[in-house]
Amino acid sequence: MQFRRLYTSLANSNRNPFLLYRNLTNPFAVFDPNPQFLSTQRILKNRVQRPIRVSKRFVSSFPAMAEGRRPTHVPIPPPETADKAELYRALEAAVGSPFSSESLAPEPHPLIIVVSGPSGVGKDAVIKRLREVRENIHFVVTATTRGKRPGEVDGKDYFFTSKEEFLSMIERHELLEYALVYGDYKGIPKQQIRDHMAKGLDIVLRVDIQGAATLRSILKNSAVFVFLVAESEDALVSRLIDRKTETKETLLVRIATAREEVRHMGEFDYVVVNREGELENSVKLVQSIIDAEKAKVRQRTVTI
Repeated sequence: MQFRRLYTSLANSNRNPFLLYRNLTNPFAVFDPNPQFLSTQRILKNRVQRPIRVSKRFVSSFPAMAEGRRPTHVPIPPPETADKAELYRALEAAVGSPFSSESLAPEPHPLIIVVSGPSGVGKDAVIKRLREVRENIHFVVTATTRGKRPGEVDGKDYFFTSKEEFLSMIERHELLEYALVYGDYKGIPKQQIRDHMAKGLDIVLRVDIQGAATLRSILKNSAVFVFLVAESEDALVSRLIDRKTETKETLLVRIATAREEVRHMGEFDYVVVNREGELENSVKLVQSIIDAEKAKVRQRTVTI
């Protein structure tokens, strides 16, 4: 009886209680199926605390319906018989905006690719061929204090410099990374990287294992690290002998160093086995690595 009286009083207070007013409250918000626990005080409390949540979309549609407005109908010709240009314009009109010709995917960022590996694995040969077959790539020329080997060109293979000039470059903070390798200094000029990345070119760096570790600490995961290795230790020693640039003492040093360097393979992102006589396959694999990196949704971003 108390429930009926309350409902009658609420109905009399609003001649049409089912109109959707924003401030209208719902007396049935909480209904206890056990009538013996239902009280006027509890209903009034629920009436104050639990207003009806009216959908904004439903409310906002009333003015448009009242004025009789309807979505604009755009006739679209049958795709199987319509002229392509006519169909294209009709589709644009139907969606309400012209179709953009801009790329849906963002432009890939320029990459820094660090190539490293033991002496004699063919780093120079892979990089040389990569530069021949791939566009928009720049090989950073390293500065070094060692003497030129037969056939090497200053400014192309290395920047050959004196020890005094190299130390001056270190003091001026012009090198991204440098190290003392087999008694000679080698370092990577920063400005050369900045200039070519600003042109949208990918950067290739050739460093030893020690240099790769230093670059990893500087560049973190913003660069791609590729470990180049021979197919076996036997093949590696054979290549070092064929170079005919080492004494018996330096051969022993390079072999011992190579054994230690191979243990660092797990610190790199990719490994490429450069088998004897299969240079083209190695270069194709490096290109695939670059392409895969550029297709990533989350691109590497480098700041030098």
